[in-house]
Amino acid sequence: MAKLQPSSRTVLEPLADFEPAKPVRIRSLATSNSSDYETLVYIGTQSGSLILLSLNRNLPHLSNSSNASTTNAPKNVLSFLRSVSVCDLPVDSIHVMADIGRVLVLSDGFMFLIDSLLIQPVKKLSFLKSVTVISRRIRSDDTESFDFSENLSGLVESVSASQRFLMKLGSGIRANGGKSREFDHLREGNLVFAIAAAKKLVLVELLLVNGLNRSDREIDSSGGGVSFVILKEIQGVDGVKTMVWIDDSIIIGTSSGYSLISCVSGHSSLIFSLPDPTSVPHLKLLRKDHKVLLLVDNVGIIVNAYGQPVSGSLVFRNFPDSVGEISSYVVVAGDEKMELYHKKSGICVQMALVAAEGSGVSVVADAEDGSSDLVAVATPSKAFYLFEAALPGFSRDGVFCLTWLDDLGDSSDSSDCLWVICYRKVPSEEQIRDLLRKKNFKEAITLVEELESEGEMTKEMLSFVHAQVGFLLLFDLHFEEAVDHFLQSETMQPTEIFPFIMRDPNRWSLLVPRNRYWGLHPPPAPLEDVVDDGLMAIQRAIFLRKAGVETTVDDDFLLNPPSRADLLESAIKNIIRYLQVSRRKELTSSVREGVDTLLMYLYRALNNVDDMENLASSENSCIVEELETLLDESGHLRTLAFLYASKGMNSKALAIWRILARNYSSGLWKDPAMESELLDTNTLSGKEAVAAEAAKILEGSSDQDLVLQHLGWIADVCQVLAVRVLTSERRDDQLSPGFLDEVIAAIDPKKVEILQRTHATRILLDVTNLCRYLQWLIEDQDSHDTRFHTLYALSLAKSAIEAFETENSSQNHDAGRLEKTCSAGSERNLIFQSPVRERLQIFLQSSDLYDPEEVLDLIEGSELWLEKAILYRKLGQETLVLQILALKLEDSEAAEQYCAEIGRPDAYMQLLDMYLDPQDGKEPMFKAAVRLLHNHGESLDPLQVLETLSPDIPLQLAADTILRMLRARLHHHRQGQIVHNLSRAVDVDARLARLEERSRHVQINDESLCDSCHARLGTKLFAMYPDDSVVCYK
Repeated sequence: MAKLQPSSRTVLEPLADFEPAKPVRIRSLATSNSSDYETLVYIGTQSGSLILLSLNRNLPHLSNSSNASTTNAPKNVLSFLRSVSVCDLPVDSIHVMADIGRVLVLSDGFMFLIDSLLIQPVKKLSFLKSVTVISRRIRSDDTESFDFSENLSGLVESVSASQRFLMKLGSGIRANGGKSREFDHLREGNLVFAIAAAKKLVLVELLLVNGLNRSDREIDSSGGGVSFVILKEIQGVDGVKTMVWIDDSIIIGTSSGYSLISCVSGHSSLIFSLPDPTSVPHLKLLRKDHKVLLLVDNVGIIVNAYGQPVSGSLVFRNFPDSVGEISSYVVVAGDEKMELYHKKSGICVQMALVAAEGSGVSVVADAEDGSSDLVAVATPSKAFYLFEAALPGFSRDGVFCLTWLDDLGDSSDSSDCLWVICYRKVPSEEQIRDLLRKKNFKEAITLVEELESEGEMTKEMLSFVHAQVGFLLLFDLHFEEAVDHFLQSETMQPTEIFPFIMRDPNRWSLLVPRNRYWGLHPPPAPLEDVVDDGLMAIQRAIFLRKAGVETTVDDDFLLNPPSRADLLESAIKNIIRYLQVSRRKELTSSVREGVDTLLMYLYRALNNVDDMENLASSENSCIVEELETLLDESGHLRTLAFLYASKGMNSKALAIWRILARNYSSGLWKDPAMESELLDTNTLSGKEAVAAEAAKILEGSSDQDLVLQHLGWIADVCQVLAVRVLTSERRDDQLSPGFLDEVIAAIDPKKVEILQRTHATRILLDVTNLCRYLQWLIEDQDSHDTRFHTLYALSLAKSAIEAFETENSSQNHDAGRLEKTCSAGSERNLIFQSPVRERLQIFLQSSDLYDPEEVLDLIEGSELWLEKAILYRKLGQETLVLQILALKLEDSEAAEQYCAEIGRPDAYMQLLDMYLDPQDGKEPMFKAAVRLLHNHGESLDPLQVLETLSPDIPLQLAADTILRMLRARLHHHRQGQIVHNLSRAVDVDARLARLEERSRHVQINDESLCDSCHARLGTKLFAMYPDDSVVCYK
């Protein structure tokens, strides 16, 4: 088996010790807290005596020390109170009932009762003999267990003969076994015991008698003042050597193994057998967890009340003489040592030598109620302590030193000596501090997490320790691990990091908490100083290591000393990581300002341009005054411009963008976040990228002076961005009409020149971008200004003329493409979703606000005939429209449709004249004329048609057309006659019906009544309904 190594922390420290004046041989030991400041220690001897010691915690004591001087040993503050003789044989066990001030002692197979201060005489309880083991019942709060209070079987033992006689006669107990009301005052808490006697197991309850109360328990002169009631007897239980009673389960240990007995049914079941019949069983109640520790040789198994293992095993060095419990640990004594094991992990946390080799059995005891932080150890000889140390000169495998307290003297007398040591549990905070001093950070965190899970330490304390470990690691130059612990601390404030970034005094000095934690690390200092001090410590450690002196510096640093630059970079990167996480927390405005500003400082220190620009361009709380000089001097003008823009300082931001556009290199800059419908790529030249950022600011700005001030240089870089600024809908207040007048103040055939209001800079917008701007005004802004509509029509017309000429030129000469004027110039055709001429035709037809004559003047000499037809139609020139549609465009369908819109028959005749006599030497359009006559001939006058027809028209075409016209005319005439006659017949029918109605009559006399109100009509006006009923006009 591998050698168990104890951990490096101290959980128990000696508090007091006692050495009697006369030699005493120990058999049993027990402790009890009589008050918050006094602990009573009971010692059972081999000679049958019971010794009482008192420990007053208010007396000064000395903590654990590694000094070899005997003067540093714990003072003898355990005072002897008194002793009493129980019998002549050894005291096997002591059971303190502190709640009633009594002590139950087992010796020579009998039970003895005495008051807790050993003042009254010892009372022998003779109702049971051959008692081997006594165990008090422990009931857990979260488990329902059987209550014996309603099943009392009888009263056996009393403090006086008269009381015993009355109780045997049934006094206070009903015949059916139920209690009377007079018996209720005898019960005192959960004083129920299981007693192994002879070959049976007896369950009894202890009751107070004689009307005792808490104030007079210890002065009862009758001897004891208690009675035992037998609750149950379980037969066939023999050879019990150890026993524990939890809830309804009684776990017993015999030489053959461990068994579980139900106190309700008496049923017994085997938990497991011992492998060696000579093995000694031992049970220890773990009261805090309501579990039981079963020993099998040197292995301890923890089981629950049902005998089922619930956690890992505890492996001891040897079979222990005695076992105790304190907090989350198991204390074992044996082989002249006291060892401390953690119940969950099974690790040996601490070890101390308490007796000389071969001196005998040691006994350990803890408080039966589990509330004390003390444990007592009694050894048969006074020897030495074994404490933890970390001093040079000792073996590397065991960090211990021996402190001799006294000479052993003659070893033959050591077995008759008694030495009692009381150990105090070191407070958890002291244990943690001690581990941190030794730089056992992982063990310290593990301890805190265990304490927090067990409810012995708050979550805030866990966060506090994480922060403390983080600072210690930071000063040890382990920056990544330090920040990991910072992030696990929920109570640490980001302001605690500020002194490591910026020297005091600064804007945030008063926000930094003056918390030195446990004073284990130096005061905060800038990271440069921390790194320099750490490197000096490494150099000193290297020198000491060469001299043979051990140090606490990390071996990795000693073998491979890091460089200052690498350490500083690591420190800054990890502090950045902490501040980035802190930004996502709920912080006050002042703290958030400090976090963002110092984060920018650290980004600049590492020259992380992308991170700087991302922080500056996003929502942030940076203080501009703290950063503008720094960024300006370091040349990070883009970051400064982003920062200005995020704070609403648009004028300063645009000034920087203008400088950058003038001096920018020709390199490329990629903006993955930029998605523009105007640009076909996200890779922009340096100037265009700068102009794009400036345009973003102006798109949301309602300051017209600012827009005019910077629109010029943006347009010089990219016309598309300039138009986007003018057409932006992001601004709260749109640009005023006066400003728009300046934008379109002057137009020449090729360029539009805009003279700024207060500056001499000229902005040149080409026709295409002007069209887009005017389109936005008219379609998106619903502008009804005739100037804008006329200008838009002229711009579209000019673009259409250029496009028409270009298309003809490319078709005739197979010419190349047009040259590009800017990065968006090649996308002119993509500005509109439809061709320019189609857009022009749609606008000319839909808008009534432009001036048609101005547009006609522009396109008069062009080949845009359909556009001319639309404009002539707007002017009411019907003849010109028909000439263009019929003769220029030869669109008969459109011409006929236009005639239908005019709605006059002479329009068709006029169109027919144009087809038959096109003039200008053009041949007559007989097919179009025949089509017209075929479609609309019935609505024309045949005589006029015959007069209009040309003698040159083919006879066959003319005959068919004229015949169709005449037939249609005759059909129309006859159809009219039919309609006329039908109308006359309807009129005759109506006249006849009217005559019949007028011929109806009714006779009225003085007795006639109104059919509605039944009043006499008399001379009243009346009316007659079609059903001949008469009603008055009332």
